[in-house]
Amino acid sequence: MRRLCSNSYFVYKNYHPFLVPTISVAQFTFISRFSNTPNPFKPNYVTQNCRVELAQLDNIPHNGTAHDHKFDPFESDVEKIYKILRRFHSRVPKLELALQESGVFMRNGLTERVLNRCGDAGNLAYRFYGWASRQPGYRHTYDVYKAMIRTLSKMRQFGTVWAIIEEMRRENPHLIKPEVFVVLMRRFASAKMVNKAIEVLDEMPKYGVEPDEYVFGCLLDALCKNGSVKEAASLFEDMRIRFTPSIKHFTSLLYGWCKEGKLMEAKFVLVQMRQAGFEPDIVVYNNLLNGYGVAGKIADAYDLLQEMRRKGCEPNAASFTILIQALCSMEKSEEAMRVFFDMNQSGCDVDVMTYNALISGLCKCRKTDKAYELVDTMLQRGHTPDQTTYLPLLLAHEKKEQLEECLELVEKMKKISCVPDTKIYNTVIRLSLKLGEVKEGIRLWNEMEASRSTPGLDSFTIMVHGLIEQGCLVEACDFFKEMANRGLISAPQYGTLKDLLNSLLRAERLDLAKDVWDCITSKGVELNVFAWTIWIHALFSKGLVKEACAYCLEMLDADVMPQPSTFAKLMIGLKKLYNRQIAVEITEKVRKMAADRQITFKMYKRRGERDLKEKAKDKIDGRKRRARRRRWGQGGSKADTVI
Repeated sequence: MRRLCSNSYFVYKNYHPFLVPTISVAQFTFISRFSNTPNPFKPNYVTQNCRVELAQLDNIPHNGTAHDHKFDPFESDVEKIYKILRRFHSRVPKLELALQESGVFMRNGLTERVLNRCGDAGNLAYRFYGWASRQPGYRHTYDVYKAMIRTLSKMRQFGTVWAIIEEMRRENPHLIKPEVFVVLMRRFASAKMVNKAIEVLDEMPKYGVEPDEYVFGCLLDALCKNGSVKEAASLFEDMRIRFTPSIKHFTSLLYGWCKEGKLMEAKFVLVQMRQAGFEPDIVVYNNLLNGYGVAGKIADAYDLLQEMRRKGCEPNAASFTILIQALCSMEKSEEAMRVFFDMNQSGCDVDVMTYNALISGLCKCRKTDKAYELVDTMLQRGHTPDQTTYLPLLLAHEKKEQLEECLELVEKMKKISCVPDTKIYNTVIRLSLKLGEVKEGIRLWNEMEASRSTPGLDSFTIMVHGLIEQGCLVEACDFFKEMANRGLISAPQYGTLKDLLNSLLRAERLDLAKDVWDCITSKGVELNVFAWTIWIHALFSKGLVKEACAYCLEMLDADVMPQPSTFAKLMIGLKKLYNRQIAVEITEKVRKMAADRQITFKMYKRRGERDLKEKAKDKIDGRKRRARRRRWGQGGSKADTVI
């Protein structure tokens, strides 16, 4: 091993001389600490495999609290309002009465803080937003409108967002700014609703705002960051006359192609950029570095670093961080450490993001002990770890199902005033429930609620699935209904909904299943054909044909046409029950809806029957495959059989 490491170091130095400057005794000791390369200046060097405890800086208070921050005049009122919203959000009259009697004085800055405290809970935020707008002497500010639009659009409640913009035009037209529409564009892009995002450009003049190069650049950036770079490139070509191309436009396109690993398209954008009179800057070069890293072309990345230096564009911390991330993704942690060392030697200040990238890479390479040592060094050098620093360590412990280590690490985070965020809590809660520690998971949930970390959609999904796996169906229903009540689902989370309903029906808890369904229907959640299909098929699978038909009629009344397989399945069930009346009623309604949609009813019916036969055949084939695997597993593989 020693010879191998020395040889690899020699090869590395000969091929990349600019990355390995002259090494002193102390400097080589620093490298040796995080690699398997022995220290020639220290005989009998032994690598310790034990985990190093986290060091603490002297200037960090050790009061054990997670909330070591300056006095905030809004905090007490924000927490009081948030608790009221959580308690009464499903009962509007009591909610408004509780808010009136809370004694909170409405003032500038408070509403925005409350909306931010609600996080992704759109219903909670909108309830308070509506109540605040009716208070005497109070008017919403630009920041309040923007925060409300951001929250609702994140939960894809775009109809309500446009209603708020209309309200702004009526009551505060001077507050309508381009950034309001930029937020909406980004949310449409993240939802893969490309046409809707582009249509925002056409809607802006109706509200007295003309889109400019900045707004167009934000649209391109949003599309490229959300996997719609082809549409962005086409839009860029179509709009070149209307919006003068800028270096930001080219950089966004370059980023999009590099993110997808399509370097030929990225280099073509680089040629277009130079033809337009723009020279690449550090951001452009870093995007290219990222593209080489995504494509696994590390040698080309090194060559690009040399080219940057020749052209006087010195690599910055982001450049080295990108290269470290690429090496770690290829499980080349030793080489990543050498790049980290070269970063120090080149005079480039190492920042927290670089440390985080290397710590994450070491954890992915199953070198958790060395990651802990790096956190120790990070603290000693005056860098304060953040939540991103500790998350890879927690994920590494989660893979090994080490709950005690996770809890210990969370406590250490609090001691250095690093407040755990929702990602940290989600990781530990998921592991607690997986190991059957339901009480511990609920304790962590309550702790998260009590802190300034607001549970989001991911948090509720983890709780519901974890509780289902542990057989705690009543608690799972409570969390799912709370998720719906807070407005965290604009459309049902189909995987979670399906697992919950099927688990309840398997446990003969039809009452709880109906309660869950009534909850999501009463909260204004948009129910499409897939949500209805999940519920109807779940009822049918338990032999509740009449109940399934009753909900199918509700589905038809809501102008949602059932899938062909659903219709065929219900007809078979009604035929067995000799219930001709309901069958005729459903058939007539489906026939009418098919005609309205210009669909031939005969073809629709045949397709449903064919789908059922194909599903039945696939089910039988799957059973046969599993049976063959079991036989092969018991009798040994065919390769081991001597003929």
